[in-house]
Amino acid sequence: MPIKYKRVLLKLSGESLMGQDKFGINPEMLIHYSSQIKDLVAAGVEVAIVIGGGNIYRGLQANESGIERVQGDYMGMLATAINGMALQSALEKMNVYTRLISAIKMEQIAEPYIRRRAIRHLEKGRVVIFVGGTGSPYFTTDSAAALRANEINADIILKGTRVDGIYTADPEKDPNAQKYDTLTFAKVISLGLNVMDMTAFTLCQENNLPIIVFDINKKENLGRIILGESVGTLVEG
Repeated sequence: MPIKYKRVLLKLSGESLMGQDKFGINPEMLIHYSSQIKDLVAAGVEVAIVIGGGNIYRGLQANESGIERVQGDYMGMLATAINGMALQSALEKMNVYTRLISAIKMEQIAEPYIRRRAIRHLEKGRVVIFVGGTGSPYFTTDSAAALRANEINADIILKGTRVDGIYTADPEKDPNAQKYDTLTFAKVISLGLNVMDMTAFTLCQENNLPIIVFDINKKENLGRIILGESVGTLVEG
């Protein structure tokens, strides 16, 4: 079957790597995500990934521990590099070619971010894992995902979460929450729905870059999205 999206940016939270654990990296979750990513590559999809660091350290935790915000944000960026290295290792064990690209210089473990080089890796069928956020404090990995997706001309952002789309309320707290199948950017803003942080969301809106929010823990979902099936919630202009 023909694929609907040729080049995608997959946004994974750091927490998604924890599985049922309270922190850190669960080996089963690494295999779970890597096998799905391998299937996408085999289908001819060019895959870029932005990964968070919340399973190791969140910049927002800094206030509670007395660490200043900027320092905390840089600590969070380093946490994303640890996650990116783990994902790279898991993918390469499955014979998937990858490149780890960091927004902050770490020559021994990752390439520096150069836009044209990143696009060339994608064209050659390599999975590109972006770490280090945007390289600047005060920006989340959602913002990094929106920024990189626009820079590499991705067709769509796939935001993998624990819930199967966007709801009128938090479905884990409100049993009466209703799921949206599609939404416009304007509707998300008018309803005050929490899809991404506003910096990231506005960047997608301005460049008309669609977002699909979906449950990444269901193994078949990524493959179904690529074929154009209705999975999760699609946000577009």
